[in-house]
Amino acid sequence: MIKWHEERIIPVNIETIWHLFELENIQRIMPNVVENKVLEQKEGVVGSTYQQKYKEGKRIETYIVEDLEYENTALKKHNKIGFTLAKAFEIEASFTLHKIGEDQTKFIYQGENKGLNFLGKVLLKLGGEKNNNKVVTEFMDRVETEALKEA
Repeated sequence: MIKWHEERIIPVNIETIWHLFELENIQRIMPNVVENKVLEQKEGVVGSTYQQKYKEGKRIETYIVEDLEYENTALKKHNKIGFTLAKAFEIEASFTLHKIGEDQTKFIYQGENKGLNFLGKVLLKLGGEKNNNKVVTEFMDRVETEALKEA
């Protein structure tokens, strides 16, 4: 299993950053997500499901994402999602924003990736923590870059 927890202060208003996590903007911060279709929208968001298609090289993986936790207040925005990828990995990720000031937001990105079977566990070991850290940092950089463009 691989776990991550990264935090960063972004000099942008919390609402501007949260806007990037809305369905119609998700490709700006997750460009490999080539399709994101709502399957079921639940009141209060938790339990909502989406079909996502993710392009890795020439391959496209399709999986179902579920909202596991959701909070949207003036001072805190939070969404935790979960999905199973290629029947080999169970992934949970959360995106949390804390308002520090009018133009300052703490962004927390954390999650875990578990191998579900022998292949998944081997692939996680081969990919390693270093590669995962690179992916996490690139994602956080992309969120910050897109937020700064909006500000």
